[in-house]
Amino acid sequence: MPESRQLLQHFLAAIAYRTQKALRDAPVDFADFRAGTHVRTPHELVWHMTGVIGYARTMLHGGDFAPPRLESLAAEVARFHETLAALRDDFGDPALAARISDAQFLHGPLADTMTHAGQLALLRRLAGAPVPSENFIFAEIMAANVGEEQPAPAAPDAWWRPDQPPLPPAPDPLQAQRAGERGREADG
Repeated sequence: MPESRQLLQHFLAAIAYRTQKALRDAPVDFADFRAGTHVRTPHELVWHMTGVIGYARTMLHGGDFAPPRLESLAAEVARFHETLAALRDDFGDPALAARISDAQFLHGPLADTMTHAGQLALLRRLAGAPVPSENFIFAEIMAANVGEEQPAPAAPDAWWRPDQPPLPPAPDPLQAQRAGERGREADG
């Protein structure tokens, strides 16, 4: 299999991981949380994400993909992961010729879907239930795992406090936090 296809499969697994991270331990009413007028709910976002991944599959199989909306977020999530698995398998099938390049898969439907995984995480924060931060470089993402069962964070951020404002970007967030505390002590 070409290396570009292996990377696409890995990116699908990263989408699965990030999506599950955003959904893990979400409040019961999160599925229908609407941040504003004409803003998709998490349920609607996952439905849309399935549609985007299904559309990517049409670039390999032809045809159309317009999934009906399912009744529950849990059902949408299950179908989303099934669609990810189908596309992962498609990428591994040398008999399938795509109508677009691997780069177009990446910068088109796959990047779009990853953006929506980030929107789910943002909606969690807006719903008052922020997602714990972690260092994604060390996440246990395996191309074979695009299912709902994703591993726990391998490198959760020990300094993460949902009840505090976020720390400034820094190579060492604890260093930034200590600097901020020294500044507050000097002001006090």
